Amino acid sequence: MALALSALIALLLAVSFPFISFSVSGVGNRIELSQTATTLIGFHQPLVAIAVIMTIAVLPAVYLLGVLWLQFGLLRDHPLPFSRSIARSLAHLTPWMMADVFIIGALVSLIKIAGLADIELGISFWAFCAFALLLLMTTQSIDADWMWFSLEGEPLAPEGTKTGLPAAEQGLTGCPTCGLINRLSSQGRGHCVRCHEKLHQRLPQSLQRTWALLTASAIMYIPANVYPIMTTTSLGSSTPSTIIGGVVQLLQMGSWPIAAVIFIASVIVPVGKLVALTWLCLVVKRSNLLNAQSRTRLYRLTEFIGRWSMVDVFVVAILVALIRAGSLMSITPGPAALAFGSVVVLTMLAAMSFDPRLIWDLPLPTPLRRKAATKEPVDG
Repeated sequence: MALALSALIALLLAVSFPFISFSVSGVGNRIELSQTATTLIGFHQPLVAIAVIMTIAVLPAVYLLGVLWLQFGLLRDHPLPFSRSIARSLAHLTPWMMADVFIIGALVSLIKIAGLADIELGISFWAFCAFALLLLMTTQSIDADWMWFSLEGEPLAPEGTKTGLPAAEQGLTGCPTCGLINRLSSQGRGHCVRCHEKLHQRLPQSLQRTWALLTASAIMYIPANVYPIMTTTSLGSSTPSTIIGGVVQLLQMGSWPIAAVIFIASVIVPVGKLVALTWLCLVVKRSNLLNAQSRTRLYRLTEFIGRWSMVDVFVVAILVALIRAGSLMSITPGPAALAFGSVVVLTMLAAMSFDPRLIWDLPLPTPLRRKAATKEPVDG
């Protein structure tokens, strides 16, 4: 509760004071944190603006308020109304909070323009750094098992549960939100008795949804690299820059560590996620116990790294808001910003749609497979 309250205070400071200012040849500009999103609306990029402000401020603020609501009730030994729904929502909000990624984007932006103008960091910048750190500490400090035990107790496992045997064979499943073991209906569905999360023996049409999202993200990745992600105007001359072009420019400036960060976040990670999830979808029906663990680790890594691809989108948002000195120097967003942001969101959704439990479903022996093929399929 103390960490969440401190993080909210830091966020309030971050949105109340100047974030970054720059000056070149007597012309300068100063921005606040919120302008990294609102400026994009003026350049007809409302979807990118919404994604930026939601991931760096709105969703983290909602998360922290939810934590305060829950912990205040638990300290009084009397949970406040809607505590169960709020606790269930915390797990769903966590992947979409990207304050730490925004800090990396801000540092990359500063290095990109450090040699072109004088940069001054405002109080808001340092407050946002503190906010990102406190937000991370808050998420790490929450013990989900203790929280759910304090809110709703610890119901016993369903009668007849046998340890050491797969849950699916017993008509059971673990709740992905609170971890409680639940018995499913004959159709393989149900709701968690503790947190009321929807449960399935296996996510319905998991592979179909994952394939659809992967295909959409692969299609969007083409314009994300073909079209410019931003256009720099200096002394009346405009220079469009693609993602790869930005990496090359950083290498020419001698900033190879930052170039490596952008290359990994904007090229290696999205392509790696596409390849990894495609491979998992192709081989999931040919799993065995020897490789299921390594494939599960690959899935967890793929799910974890996806959010870091937003670095390039945040770089564009910061530079577009900050560098506004008319024909002397200005930066405008390109069509690739929306396309690349779509790639990040679609790949994250694809990873969430993939059901890793499918990796552990061993294929039936040939005689049983033929026998099962004669039966009518069960939905779900």
